[in-house]
Amino acid sequence: MAQENKQEVTTHKIGVYLWIWGLLFVFSFFSYMVDYLNFEGLLRWALILLFMFAKAALIMAIFMHLFWERWTIVNVLLWPMSFILVFIGIMVAESEYTFFTRLFYFVVGT
Repeated sequence: MAQENKQEVTTHKIGVYLWIWGLLFVFSFFSYMVDYLNFEGLLRWALILLFMFAKAALIMAIFMHLFWERWTIVNVLLWPMSFILVFIGIMVAESEYTFFTRLFYFVVGT
């Protein structure tokens, strides 16, 4: 009886891995379609980043076994990644300010 339950759990986990593998292919297909359909501007980059983060989250949760791990191990990975995203946002804001000031002084002159 214990052997049957163990076999069911193993089959279920393999099924989860196969579903996630399929989802990764679907997200990769969608990110390739963004390029193939020639999306431009903010929509293009928003979709690319959305699919990239979705694939990274699935890989971290399932294939790195963080879905089944303790909360402290999850925090070890999630907090630094969250800070990196905040720093990227700060750098984007600063780059837009720098671009604006350069454009302003090139047009107006000093």
